[in-house]
Amino acid sequence: MTEASDGSQRPARRHVLAAGGAGLAAIALGTERAGAHAVASPPIQEAELRSTLHGSVLFPGDPGFEDECKVYNPVVRHKPHAIVVPTCSADVAAAVGYAAFVGRPVAVQATGHGIGVPADGAVLINTRRLDSVTVDPRERTARIGGGVRWQAVVEAAGKHGLAPLCGSSLTVGAVGFTLGGGIGPLGRSYGFAADRVQELSLVTADAQIRRVTPRRHRDLFWGVRGGKSNFGAVTEMEIQLVPVSRLYGGVLLFAGQRAGEVLDAYSSWTKRLPGSMTTSLAFLRPPGGRMFVRVTVAYLGKAAEGDRLLDPLRELGPDTDTVKSLPFTEVGTIYNDPPATPVPVFERSGLLRVLDHPAITKLVALAGPGAQLPPGMVELRHLGGALERRPAVGNAVGHRDARYLLFLAMPAPADQGDSVTRLQSDLMQAMRPHLTGGVLPNFMSSTDTTDDRVQAAYEPADLERLLALKREYDPHNLFRINHNLRAGTRRGSAH
Repeated sequence: MTEASDGSQRPARRHVLAAGGAGLAAIALGTERAGAHAVASPPIQEAELRSTLHGSVLFPGDPGFEDECKVYNPVVRHKPHAIVVPTCSADVAAAVGYAAFVGRPVAVQATGHGIGVPADGAVLINTRRLDSVTVDPRERTARIGGGVRWQAVVEAAGKHGLAPLCGSSLTVGAVGFTLGGGIGPLGRSYGFAADRVQELSLVTADAQIRRVTPRRHRDLFWGVRGGKSNFGAVTEMEIQLVPVSRLYGGVLLFAGQRAGEVLDAYSSWTKRLPGSMTTSLAFLRPPGGRMFVRVTVAYLGKAAEGDRLLDPLRELGPDTDTVKSLPFTEVGTIYNDPPATPVPVFERSGLLRVLDHPAITKLVALAGPGAQLPPGMVELRHLGGALERRPAVGNAVGHRDARYLLFLAMPAPADQGDSVTRLQSDLMQAMRPHLTGGVLPNFMSSTDTTDDRVQAAYEPADLERLLALKREYDPHNLFRINHNLRAGTRRGSAH
């Protein structure tokens, strides 16, 4: 490695294929045009890439190629030009340099949860082997690789009585979750996961490895936390941990015909909750089963106080009650998300500032027991608390005045996807008078890839700043296999 004047690291020639004149010429042509001009001898380039990496590279037809393409939610399927499975940041830099050289976009995938756009023709960087987790109990930090899932972080931190701001599912990749904001069971207590990032190792479109902190590359440190993969590939991240070893959590289940009663009580109840309790309510329709209502609870406090806070809902008489004190390492059992299935799940989301009587009436009519909906989930997540506070070191995560997240998730065979997405669009349109118009980055779906939908994830001033950063650090939009902040886009553009 060599140190640049701006603090970034430039890998040696062996690790960056496009660092020379031909590669920079390809970048200057732009990634759209470069493919027609830069690929003079693909077999030589491919051979050099293979010999350069510590990890591996796969091309179509290579053994294991299809396995590396697999995603958690097959609502999109990838047909990349190549797949790089790195074992270090230098491998990622080499993959980015190669992509720029041959005029290909770059896609970054850790667990397959996050990419809502097909990575067709791209260089897909699968970070799953960047799986290191190191906990510093004295500093209450964890340094995690770009492919780590939350389960590994929770287990490592739990040995020291600490916890990360993980998601409700521990199979999700920690880095992607965090870069999109990240709200989980500790959200109302401690805020967004993005607020707890201390340092990032980021490979930008010029194939440089940058150490990004509140003091070094401050603009990137602000934008990557919320801007997701638009500015490069994160290979390592250092996060703050919190002193949590146990929580009071679980679910209450009610019969579906009680949806209106339970939702009305939930609305009143959440208005009085302290920030130390994070909850959600969902209308669930299992395939072939009857609808039911699920309330999830995660409270940081003594069980006796949790019981007192939960009394108003328990007085309704739930059919099932699993709420109890449990080790934080078992936090994934609260939501108990299902394992990956080959059936695509179609999603939509929006934000509410209030959950008042008109909104409750409309939602019950649209998604309650009398509604004709396919199997799936219509969920409200209670926001507010620490989620509304701006962190000491700002980031691009906005819409902090919202009080509830409305989230739709419905599995369906691929050939029924259009009808399900139309139904979801109709439901969200009917709820529009009660929505803010915004959405959180982590809850953008495969239907949220247009400029106007991506723009809805950010507040106006933040969006302008993000677009300026994109023009500076990725002017040719190499990192575009995502919910894309296009470098030439201006706020309000629908193109």
